[in-house]
Amino acid sequence: MTIAKKIEAMQVQQSWIRKMFEEGARLKAQHGAENVFDFSLGNPNLPPPPRFKEVLLDLIQSDRGDHGYMPNTGYPFVRAAVAEYLSRQQETPVTQEEIIMTCGAAGALNVTLKAILDPEDEVVCPAPYFVEYATYVDNHGGVLKAVSTRPDFTLDLDAMANALTEKTKAVLINSPNNPTGQVYLRESLEALGALLTEKGRFLGRTLYLISDEPYRKIVYDGLTVPPVFPCYPETVIVTSYSKDLSIPGERIGFIAVHPDATHRQALLGGMALANRILGFVNAPALMQRAVAALQGVSADLGAYARKRRLLCDGLAECGYRFTKPKGAFYLFPESPVPDDVQFVKALQKERILAVPGSGFMGPGHFRLAFCVEDATIKNALPGFKRAVEKFR
Repeated sequence: MTIAKKIEAMQVQQSWIRKMFEEGARLKAQHGAENVFDFSLGNPNLPPPPRFKEVLLDLIQSDRGDHGYMPNTGYPFVRAAVAEYLSRQQETPVTQEEIIMTCGAAGALNVTLKAILDPEDEVVCPAPYFVEYATYVDNHGGVLKAVSTRPDFTLDLDAMANALTEKTKAVLINSPNNPTGQVYLRESLEALGALLTEKGRFLGRTLYLISDEPYRKIVYDGLTVPPVFPCYPETVIVTSYSKDLSIPGERIGFIAVHPDATHRQALLGGMALANRILGFVNAPALMQRAVAALQGVSADLGAYARKRRLLCDGLAECGYRFTKPKGAFYLFPESPVPDDVQFVKALQKERILAVPGSGFMGPGHFRLAFCVEDATIKNALPGFKRAVEKFR
């Protein structure tokens, strides 16, 4: 055996993902990339806002050679800028002391989980959920416990209540959600906060709420994602600038701990240590300085509304069933057959690349990332129609 048994098992478990991408590469080589309709990756296709380039040029031209280490939590002036903006967004006064700059939302999640989990602690998560959550929890000795949602993918608080036990350490939510695009309304978040307060008192332990929010600014039909801090004081927000600034490769994000969290100081100290010992050390220096000047700035996110309309209208005409996403840039339609992997393979025959819902704990569905060119959506629709008609 040349690699760890756990990694080998994970590779086997996710072999369908690898095969899907291998097949995609084969199709692109055979037919040309422009003739393969790739909806598999949530990789933003919008350019960053013009202000991003202006800020980078200014930073480079005024560079003082400041590329050394800084506090593991990030530059104080950057954290102060983030806290000022977040205070308005979350309707809660936040200071730089509650902010830790991270290597994206993935880094933020791993830092948070490292800081709070003991072996066999459970993290409860509504399903469907982002495919790597279980791996992140496992990284730090915990166990991810999936909880069903309602048919429209909104929170099922009764199911959540039944899942909370003496082993529960945290609840992890993602709104707007990947892969469903669902947005949890304020009344649901308030009810969840009340449930965690009640259960925490009954169990005699703090139950954390971790809110993963990289898609917060990508919402439709005039909807606003409600702030989570007012709903529960034991909340930790993890997020990134990958999606709203359209810079996923730059790996920049942050953690925000509720200022009224019972163990605020211990959390922040543990997270600062975790940021270092996990090997992140600190968030990228240049990107920290950039986002300090870009608070509230976004790419032209309205383009995703047009893409959502093109895809939803087109698939509805073909006869697909789905819950229209309220946010993010994903659609999670029902597969016309129970075996979603089988249907994704049928789509591949039409040179359409999608991801089986089973990988997101949402069997019987498949995920489409519509952060693609409009032409990709339009040109794929005939193939979508042929694929679904084969199973009627």
